[in-house]
Amino acid sequence: MELSKLLTPGAVRVVGQFTSKKRLFQELGEMAAQTYGLTAAVAIDSLQERETLGPTGVGHGIALPHARLEDLKGIVGVFLRLEKPLDYDSVDRQPVDLVFALFAPKDSGVDHLKALALVSRTMRDPGVVAKLRANTDPAKLHAILTESRAPQAA
Repeated sequence: MELSKLLTPGAVRVVGQFTSKKRLFQELGEMAAQTYGLTAAVAIDSLQERETLGPTGVGHGIALPHARLEDLKGIVGVFLRLEKPLDYDSVDRQPVDLVFALFAPKDSGVDHLKALALVSRTMRDPGVVAKLRANTDPAKLHAILTESRAPQAA
């Protein structure tokens, strides 16, 4: 599995700021709708529902919200770089400025977990994170996220 299969260039944006996590989820859902044809309201509700199980802010300014949806053919992602970090209730209580959201079919099983692990590994790479924070061009951000890396253990 490669990030280039999960993330299209149109699913990467730089946004100034959000006033709440709910507003962030609305943007992620709308991006998924525009890019992949998902129903925005369903994507937004699914992200919010998953978040009630526990925060998806993994620390170091990174959030990995994810949701499983009916009628989705494959796993897809959207990425946002926030110019002004958002309070996200992360595990380390730090605000978030890098958000990679995944949407997977309801029955994706282990593939959803593999995709989440791939995104997590990528977003834990200090070099990748530094490059993401140093760039504001969506095309460059997409290239940074999808460049081939040697596989590592999770």
